[in-house]
Order: sequence, then C-alpha cells, then structure tokens
Amino acid sequence: MDLAFIPSPSRGVVELGPIPLRGYAFCIIIGVFVAVWLGNKRWIARGGRPGTVADISVWAVPFGLVGGRLYHVITDYQLYFSEGRDWVDAFKIWEGGLGIWGAIAFGAVGAWIGCRRRGIPLPAWADALAPGIAFAQAIGRWGNWFNQELYGKATDLPWALKITSVEDGRVPGTYHPTFLYESLWCIGVGFLVIWADRRFKLGHGRAFALYVASYCAGRAWIEYMRVDDAHHVLGLRLNVWTAIVVFVLAVVYFVLSARSRPGREEIVEPVPAGEESAKDGDDDAASAAGDKDTAGGKDEKKDGETDKQTDKEADKDGAAESAKKG
Repeated sequence: MDLAFIPSPSRGVVELGPIPLRGYAFCIIIGVFVAVWLGNKRWIARGGRPGTVADISVWAVPFGLVGGRLYHVITDYQLYFSEGRDWVDAFKIWEGGLGIWGAIAFGAVGAWIGCRRRGIPLPAWADALAPGIAFAQAIGRWGNWFNQELYGKATDLPWALKITSVEDGRVPGTYHPTFLYESLWCIGVGFLVIWADRRFKLGHGRAFALYVASYCAGRAWIEYMRVDDAHHVLGLRLNVWTAIVVFVLAVVYFVLSARSRPGREEIVEPVPAGEESAKDGDDDAASAAGDKDTAGGKDEKKDGETDKQTDKEADKDGAAESAKKG
C-alpha cells in the first residue's frame, strides 16, 4: 500500500464551453510570459529599452515552437510514421512533444532575425533571457504531469508519481517524477544564472552559456532515469549524448568568450536616430539658455560696476564743493 505519492490528473484538458484548455499548452504559455517578463526587466536594467524583449520574442517563440516540435518528431518518428500510426498527429503540438534542443536552436535563429532588425547584439539579448528561459522550462515541465508522460523508473518513494493511464503502453504504478526533478533543477539553474550574472558581470553571451551548461548537467542524469521509448547510441539515450555534446560546446564558448571579450557590453541597444537628434536639440537649447543666463549675469555685473563708479564720482564732487564753501 502506498503511503504517499504525487497523484496524476484524471485528464489533461478542461472544457471551457467549446474551447478546450489543455494543461500542456497552458504551462507552455505561462512559461513564455514569465520568460519575456523577466527578460524585459533584465534588459532594461542593462540599459535596453522597454518592449524590445517582447518585440524580438515575436520572432523567437514561433521559431522555437517549430524547432522543438521538429526535433521531437525526427527523434521519435516511430510515434507518428510507423505502422498503425497517423502522421497527422505530428502536428498536434498541444498533445505534448517538444524537444528543448530544437526549441533553443530554432529559437536562436528567430531571435537573431529580430535582433538584426533592431541592430541589437544577439549575445546580449540572450544573456537577458537566460534565467527566464530556465524558469519557463520549469513551468513547462508540469505540462508532462498533465499528460502523464516522461516519468522515470518504478519506485515506492514518498514523492513517487502515480500513473493511472494505460494509453500508449503505460503501466499503472508509481514512478520517479522526472518531470519534477527537471522542473526543480531548472529553477536552480535560473537562480544560479541570476547570482553569477550579478556577481561576475557576465556579458557577450556568457550568462546564456552558463544556463545551457548548467541545464545540460542536470538533463543528462535526469534523462538517464527515464523509461519512455527512445533511441540509444552506445548504450545511452540519444538525449544524454546531446546533453553531453551541448554541455561541452557551452563550456568552450564560455571560456573562449571570457578570454577574447572580457567584461560586459556597455551599450546593448542603440538610441534611435530621431530620439538622438531630439536629445541633441534639447541639449543645445539648454546650452543656449545657459549662455544667455551667463551673458545676462555679465551685463548685470557691468551695470552694477557702472552704478558704483557713478556713486563714487558723485561723492567726490560733493566733497569738493563742501571744501570750496568752507
């Protein structure tokens, strides 16, 4: 008899009239909003303009969703193109199935397009978004809980996840809640990046590289615990190898970037030409006003000296007249 466990929801969708609200999609949407909100605050703190993060996210998010789905479909093609499967299901993103590797890669392409249109360095924008992305992943993983998927090996620990669904070959029982492990790990990664960025003034993409390396370190051991079907290479799951390779690349980038471009960017977003001209005009007006005040001050001083000289002459004339009368 299980004394304690994490229950799974009886269903992953709530019907709001004719509109189905799916738990997986809801978690993804909340995660995106959190990432953009936090990224905007960090971008402004680094000297950027409000709204820029959201504008670039309009490019990054759709690219990320497409990339995440493509990675999942390609690496788990048997779920959609094997005998007895319907290939149309490959487009049903709301039912789950996003690969973070493809999401980050394609999302970076979309972000690059958006940054290029705004004249903004992509590494600086990525640094601002890094912890927010980690928190978004932490929230998004709860979508797997709604779908009763991506759990680990069987266990009787008090925090075990109870699976009740029998769809897609699931066996009811209690298992390691790997979705929860990854969610907690991502929260830790987000706070680590925030702390390191404040402590060491990370710049030129190094905060983002720290996020990538830290996430991969946790994803490797969490992925190893999972029992869902996956392709294996040399005895390890494909995503474990992916985590190892991406971890190495992130560390190499961090080290090389620190050597070639130490410190942090002084300017992350240029001031638009129109606003710069207006600012220059205001400065010129203020300068002219200052010059006018200075000139006025000189005139008043000159008038004061003239009045003083007149008073002296009057006193001199008065003394001479008195002496003559005497």
